[in-house]
Amino acid sequence: MKGLLDLFIIGAGPIGLACGIEAKRAGLNYQIVDKGCLVNSIYNYPRNMTFFSTSDRLEIGEVPFISNNPKPTRPEALEYYRRVAMKWELNIKLYEPVVKVEQEDIFHITTNSSGYQAKKIIVATGFYDRPFLLHVPGENLSKVKHYYDDPHPYFGMNVAVVGAANSAVDVALETYRKGAKNVTMIIREEEIQTNVKYWSRPDIINRIKEKSIDAYFNSQITEITHSTIKVKTATDSLEIDNDFVLAMTGYEPDFGFLKKMGIKTHKDGYQTPEHNPCSMETNVQGVYLAGVVCGGLKTNKWFIENSRVHAKTIIQHIMSNLKGYRDSL
Repeated sequence: MKGLLDLFIIGAGPIGLACGIEAKRAGLNYQIVDKGCLVNSIYNYPRNMTFFSTSDRLEIGEVPFISNNPKPTRPEALEYYRRVAMKWELNIKLYEPVVKVEQEDIFHITTNSSGYQAKKIIVATGFYDRPFLLHVPGENLSKVKHYYDDPHPYFGMNVAVVGAANSAVDVALETYRKGAKNVTMIIREEEIQTNVKYWSRPDIINRIKEKSIDAYFNSQITEITHSTIKVKTATDSLEIDNDFVLAMTGYEPDFGFLKKMGIKTHKDGYQTPEHNPCSMETNVQGVYLAGVVCGGLKTNKWFIENSRVHAKTIIQHIMSNLKGYRDSL
């Protein structure tokens, strides 16, 4: 068991790092932990992904983010956040998932390898570790992927891409251009989503129009076999030759983890965790939310660029009441 911390930060993504930086600036005794690698979500992005945001909007800790183009790539972002962590000499423990959080007068946190005590907790866990499942027979086959890295394995293959948002569009275009035999998009909606990156949406629409990429709208996969997929469209049922299913169906926060901590969610259709937007404190006194986890299922509400401010908001609130806590000891 470690000594008593002022602050325990769960999540070493960009917002978790920003919280650590503000904690260090404030002179707090803090610890950041993550169940994966540094900025684990960004590491799991497609290898050739380009951010929608410009590099200056991804900066934290007053460390300049210099990229070759206005919109940085995944490798550039990984390099940048490594530099941030090293420059600020942040207290980070990686590959150390939190197993349990209990509260008495202070918080007792158990990880897979250690124990901690803290006065306050920030949850900055993001959402990228829990994909939405298709819930169809055959989804457990090894050919079904919920994460996409590189187009090379799909050269010469019949590929089905599920979804109509940015990830699905990027995957469909890249596998098509890198030599997939056939690329077929299976889309529940009636069109490519309107919030797809402005340089990608016309591209995918034109590839569909010219039949370079097949697309079935108002459709869904009903079964996956070793060599085919079965698809229900608005008017028909089809069986399509298939080698790989790339299910780019989105991801969700770990609501179970939040619930175990006592954090309530609103019945608003998005399971938005209860928190005060002025302080980011949840219904559990002393537990704060930062980053995309604040939006519940509305995972397109918060990004790095618009949730960086959560770090300063939280630390200011913590500093205002930690003094009272210390005075009571």
